[in-house]
Amino acid sequence: MTLVIVAVALLGTAGLQLYAMKLNKSGQFRTQAVFAASDLFERMEANKSAAIAGNYAVTLTSVVSLAATDCAAAACNSTALAADDMSKWETTVAAMLPQATWNVTQTAVGPPSDYTIVINWIDRSSDKTSHGESFAYTATRSVNN
Repeated sequence: MTLVIVAVALLGTAGLQLYAMKLNKSGQFRTQAVFAASDLFERMEANKSAAIAGNYAVTLTSVVSLAATDCAAAACNSTALAADDMSKWETTVAAMLPQATWNVTQTAVGPPSDYTIVINWIDRSSDKTSHGESFAYTATRSVNN
């Protein structure tokens, strides 16, 4: 009888551990989405003229764009730097979040220019019947000269 009680307790503990790990992974995805949005906003702040011109805007996609020039290896103007920034940022988002899509919208043409970033991803499902749960993170920021 004691062995049955211990076995049930161990199975319950294992179930709790699995649930905690799932929640931890979900929290990690949310944190990565926040960091990704902050990273892009920092890139915009560093390249204000391109941000104000709308060069960071991209419609809803999951496809990583390829920059014509790698600005780490060659000198770039602000437009090419924006394309390189977006390519690197999209590559990072696609690698960090499962089934990620993103949308970067210039909501007000400036200066100041307002941008909204929406990052979507699919997290593991809470039950065995669905294909996953959709999550989104939205952030906004103004870019001034």
